[in-house]
Amino acid sequence: MADDDTAILGAAEEHSTAPPARPTDDPGLPQSGPAGGASRRPAGGVRSPAGGSRSPAAGGGPAGRWLPRIVMAGLVLAALTLRPPITSLGTLLEEVRDGLGMSGTVAGLLTSVPALCFAVFGVAAPRLARRWGPGTIVCAGLAAITLGIAVRPFAGGTGGFLAASAVALAGIAVSNVLIPVVIKAWFPDRVGPMTGLYSMALALGTSLAAALTVPMAGALGGSWRAGLAGWAVLAAVAVLPWLVVARQRGAAAGPSAGAAVRPEEAPVRITSSPTAWWLALFFGLQATAAYITMGWMPQIFRDAGVPAGTAGVLLAVTMAVGVPLSFVVPRLAARMRHQGPLVVLLGLCGLAGEAGLWLAPAAGAWAWALLMGVSNCAFTLALTMIGMRATSSAGVVKLSAFVQCVGYLLSIPGPLLVGTLYQHSGGWGLPIALMAGLMVPQIAMGVLAGRDRRIEDEA
Repeated sequence: MADDDTAILGAAEEHSTAPPARPTDDPGLPQSGPAGGASRRPAGGVRSPAGGSRSPAAGGGPAGRWLPRIVMAGLVLAALTLRPPITSLGTLLEEVRDGLGMSGTVAGLLTSVPALCFAVFGVAAPRLARRWGPGTIVCAGLAAITLGIAVRPFAGGTGGFLAASAVALAGIAVSNVLIPVVIKAWFPDRVGPMTGLYSMALALGTSLAAALTVPMAGALGGSWRAGLAGWAVLAAVAVLPWLVVARQRGAAAGPSAGAAVRPEEAPVRITSSPTAWWLALFFGLQATAAYITMGWMPQIFRDAGVPAGTAGVLLAVTMAVGVPLSFVVPRLAARMRHQGPLVVLLGLCGLAGEAGLWLAPAAGAWAWALLMGVSNCAFTLALTMIGMRATSSAGVVKLSAFVQCVGYLLSIPGPLLVGTLYQHSGGWGLPIALMAGLMVPQIAMGVLAGRDRRIEDEA
């Protein structure tokens, strides 16, 4: 990733002495202050009702006055949309395998595709944002999600299903990287609460998809294709507020790539930061656990004799646990100088849940679902730490892209290996042992990433 990616914020991070009439600011990315903290009153801007700030470009007219609230609504709707394409597939994986003639190994590949797409397409997010602005790219990403969800069940064959899934996952990838940047820029003094709101909506969307996909498929004639495609409606609704944000840019192409970077915000060589690597490894290991859980946990329960509908509800419970906790965890993390204790607590819950899935998957199903849900909040914690381990929005955009791209790349083999072990061993003993084994380094990397350091200081 080139160092000139720090120019994404270009004109949006100028000193307050900049001429207020320059229409170079992206309303989707208001100004931040100097390194070490975000400005509470950006140049020419005013305090927003939401606790963030409005750029001058957003200040004229009703849309400009309401833009912070529109951004907040957009964050919630986007979060509700970003996981149903993945979770809905997990609840109907057996039907999809039968309908498309997939082997266990290919199904494992299917559960690894999200991580691959997030790594491949996420790396392009900073450059796209520099050219067109984060708000516009998030809008385009949500449109791609809508298209991919609507097309993939009817694309014909495994190849078409994978290709259409990749379109949706590309949209998720760029949104994953850029939404923390939007939060840091629009709500610089409320990163914890806004990350909590976003994460809570993310968990809610995941839970709803797990709980409702099977009943929705039944209501639509018992077709797994209709059950998967139905989530395109929610994705289409999520596009609407981001269309408003994107339109506020007018004819501007976005902040200039050649905008000057202040001395205190000199380009950061992200690959030289130990904290960035620890955080990327932690993110990758928790992503591995999360996608194994979303892709395979319903099948673990079904193989233990739990009905398909109940298995979907159990996955929904796992995801629903994250709804309140995803709001609490960022607040706790923001008040702690070292987030290591939270990492350890979440990891121990994961180990307990995995032990239960191995010893008595059906008998204690609800307890294991709850414990796995608590453990999955490691994602929320990792997302919060991305905002805490950099002092500027420019640093956050580089850290977010690096951590998520490297992390998702590292998580690719996990779900695929679980599918292969399941097919060749004929049971869940070895796959669950793998899950438990990966939890130990996840805890170690999270403790290292949780230390009170900033990537700018390490550079």
